[in-house]
Amino acid sequence: MKRILLIGAGHAHLAILRALKKEPLASARLALVAPRASQIYSGMLPGVIAGHYRRDEAEIDVARLAGAVSAEFIQGEVVKLDPAQKLARLADGAELEYDQISVNVGALPERTVPGAQFALSVKPHEAFYDKLRTAKLNRVAIAGGGLSGAEIAMALRHRGAAVTLYSEQAELWPPALLPALRREGVDVRPGMPVEEIARGPVIIVGASTQEFDLVLLATPAAPQPWLRNAGLPVDERGFLLVDDTLRSVANPDVFAAGDCATFRSQPLPRSGVYSVRQGETLAASLRNMARGEAPVAFRPQRHALVLVSCGRRYALAHRSSWSAQGRWVWWWKNHLDRKWIASLTV
Repeated sequence: MKRILLIGAGHAHLAILRALKKEPLASARLALVAPRASQIYSGMLPGVIAGHYRRDEAEIDVARLAGAVSAEFIQGEVVKLDPAQKLARLADGAELEYDQISVNVGALPERTVPGAQFALSVKPHEAFYDKLRTAKLNRVAIAGGGLSGAEIAMALRHRGAAVTLYSEQAELWPPALLPALRREGVDVRPGMPVEEIARGPVIIVGASTQEFDLVLLATPAAPQPWLRNAGLPVDERGFLLVDDTLRSVANPDVFAAGDCATFRSQPLPRSGVYSVRQGETLAASLRNMARGEAPVAFRPQRHALVLVSCGRRYALAHRSSWSAQGRWVWWWKNHLDRKWIASLTV
């Protein structure tokens, strides 16, 4: 019986477990390794921060979901992969053998800014939220003007904090994002990346310095450090290179999906929408391979729907050339988020 090891509980692997709830994979031993038995769904984190949801409403019981599909749940973090020996080593020294492996460990905020140790990283979300609950939140700076940083900025502003958002991008995307941030009262600095963070914490940009109660790190995605040393091909930034079937371009027994992977043929935005679809493809591939058939190719949609919460019960929607905003968009997002949580609940 084949041993299939899933590393990480990102959107793709959660989608695999959800698919196996409907149709179990009886011909393989499945194990899932993740740092936590339960985790906060990233799409609802801004709503938890803003006070629209209790934490438990946005949590996914990963261990229970794994158990429901007869997968062994192993709490731990992989720090080394040996594809030649088919071994994954955990931080506590344990070694796990596998026949096939899938990696879905997400990404971390880039920490190349000098003084990044004086900032609080927004990932992993659980550690971030635990520290945020006890932090002083009068004056908050956020380094990074992507969607994650913007949503957290508006959620904290809704809580009453004075928030300054430093963005390395001169133009924020989607186009309605910058007006929304300013309408919610966030002090946005487009095209002004944080150059250094000093003890205090103090933000340094050129000759300007400004002290805050808290600095959050929501910089562009960076790979988990161990991926570069996994003996597998990576792109120039260190993300695993995969082909159209989500397999490593150099090892047919290694799959990768979500933010930790880069398609060799067509790099995609790092988005939960694509990650879920990749998980559904992987679930179909696992069934095929159990029958001795070929894995399924992932066919990404041309344009993904983007929903952005704006602190209060107001949201933006964007897809291709279409956009909308309003309270009704927030309720639409709320419906989709709760539906996703419900689909993962045992």
